[in-house]
Amino acid sequence: MLELLDRYRHKIKSAEELRDIIGPRPRKKRVIMCHGVFDVVHPGHVRHLLYARSKADLLIASITADHHITKGTHRPHVPQDLRAVNLAAFEVVDYVVIDKNAKPIENIRIIQPDYFAKGFEYTASGMPVKTAEEADVLQSYGGEIIFTPGDIVYSSSSLIDLAPPAIKLEKLQIVMERNGITFDKLRQTLDAMTGRRVHVVGDTIVDSYTHCAMIGGQTKTPTMSVLFERKVDYVGGAAIVAKHLAAAGGRVTFSTVLGDDSYRDFVIDDLKGVDIEVHAVIDRSRPTVNKNAIVVGGYRLLKVDTLDNRSISDQILEEITRAVRKVPTDAVVFSDFRHGPRRPGLRHSAVGLEPF
Repeated sequence: MLELLDRYRHKIKSAEELRDIIGPRPRKKRVIMCHGVFDVVHPGHVRHLLYARSKADLLIASITADHHITKGTHRPHVPQDLRAVNLAAFEVVDYVVIDKNAKPIENIRIIQPDYFAKGFEYTASGMPVKTAEEADVLQSYGGEIIFTPGDIVYSSSSLIDLAPPAIKLEKLQIVMERNGITFDKLRQTLDAMTGRRVHVVGDTIVDSYTHCAMIGGQTKTPTMSVLFERKVDYVGGAAIVAKHLAAAGGRVTFSTVLGDDSYRDFVIDDLKGVDIEVHAVIDRSRPTVNKNAIVVGGYRLLKVDTLDNRSISDQILEEITRAVRKVPTDAVVFSDFRHGPRRPGLRHSAVGLEPF
């Protein structure tokens, strides 16, 4: 997969690099630029790109950076690096640029394409303000805005709502590549983990899934009726971080704050079952954090949280700090899920410890 991605990365450039590649106006080769999110590339996008390319010699596809995309929940589904490679793989696309700005205005000024292509929907009810702003920049240096025909129109949002793209492995590969992580490095890290002493400090969460079957609803009130089937509890939060490190071969100590309730025993027994040394401070003024999802037909119908997000007391902080100082360790991992144990003083206790 990474080899396939590398095959097209030579097309992905910065705005400044493209300016140097295509040269200043007037040019022998006409340049056209398209801009959009391209979260899910559908047939409407392809026809838009094909039409744009037919009007010029070079096609630049510009995509909006991830942090500027606010449309919809959990958008974009496809991260910017992967969206850029997706477009670069099209033969019709000559170059791709990831726009770090909220609008394409600055990149238009830098690249100065001869044409800027927009979909027909931007003229259906008059030119929008943003499009007019783009047109003004183009006109300032002699460029032109053109509108592609919209004989086939698809909505990326509608397609994503029907079936969100399953690309978790591709996302992982992009993150690994961006940070210079290879599978060999991962294997070496895991091998080096064996026998290392790690102290994990953080807030425990018990994740529960209450599975039910839908019975019906009340006619007079918007109340759904479900039939209880089973409830399954899982150790989560910082506790699952400790379990992952133990599974990787580490000798793990876990310090956390738990409530005086049944989940306390569940967490301690679960962690001791995988040979984790548990140092649990029991705070009778707060419950063990529990997040209970009510699941019906594979969908989360409701989530009920039982928690107290107050910061831990000075007394509990001191007790955890003493444990961090006392336990011999190669590394301390602070895993913060914002449910209590996040006092600044706790972090100071790790000063002087050398990570492996």
